[in-house]
Amino acid sequence: MKRIVVLDGYALNPGDLDWSPLQTLGMCELYERTTPEELFTRIDGAQIILTNKTLLPNEELSRVDSIEYIGVMATGINVVDKTFVKERGITLTNVPMYSTPSVVQTVFAHILAWTHHVAAHAKSVQEGQWASCQDFSYWNHPLMELSGKRLGIIGFGAIGQAVAKAAQAFGMEILVNTHIQDQAMPEGITWKSLDDLLAESDVLSLHCPLLPSTKHIINAERLEKMKSTALLINTSRGGLIDEDALAHALHEGQIGGAGLDVLSEEPPPAEHPLYNAPHCNITPHIAWATKESRQRLLSTVIKNVEQYLQQTPQNVI
Repeated sequence: MKRIVVLDGYALNPGDLDWSPLQTLGMCELYERTTPEELFTRIDGAQIILTNKTLLPNEELSRVDSIEYIGVMATGINVVDKTFVKERGITLTNVPMYSTPSVVQTVFAHILAWTHHVAAHAKSVQEGQWASCQDFSYWNHPLMELSGKRLGIIGFGAIGQAVAKAAQAFGMEILVNTHIQDQAMPEGITWKSLDDLLAESDVLSLHCPLLPSTKHIINAERLEKMKSTALLINTSRGGLIDEDALAHALHEGQIGGAGLDVLSEEPPPAEHPLYNAPHCNITPHIAWATKESRQRLLSTVIKNVEQYLQQTPQNVI
């Protein structure tokens, strides 16, 4: 039987999912986390390596001749050098599109938190403000209706398209910028240049991959092009935003607010510039992490290994 090593299973499964289907496929070793110092000892002699965020440096992989298969328990594969593993004849797989419904929910959790300030109003009720109010209703923050507002989407893959569909149910107008300008847009969706998208969007949601060409796609110059009332949402990759520039823009009132589920460094440093920025809600990279989403992820991870063992690999990079 193949030796299977899970290097960092805790993020995917902190205890509420079942590893046993994977354990039937080989001699399985499960580790919650793996430090760089522990990596070689754990992968030495293994045929199948499963990793989420644990880095697999070339110099460590080159010391181990037994590895046949590396399964990334996520969509992004930046934890491993795909060219290096291909040259060594190692099969590399990932798990695409498992989290789309959960990411869409998170986008709208941030949008709706901004439009109705539910947490702030609920807190005010707990503090007695409604009990002491002279009227039947009050609000401490501006309230906004999404119907008729413009949602700008940068990147129009599976998640971007799903966000657009949900936004249409709210009556929003959808503007899209994607690198394929002549891509046929679905009915009711309009392609825009990046400058026009920034200028016209009431909400801007990022759904493009992090590439050299998209790093800091939202920077000081582009933040200046946005509406002073606009909300910026990022559930994709933290590096898409120049975070110092965003902090400055929020302090200066250049945009209305930000809802961020990802940052460029995770976990972020204690002195991160966005912690104290006004109108900025940050969640700890949870868009992917509903139980249902993680179950789809785990099921596909196991199916990837099973298919590899049957010599019919799937989701190969």
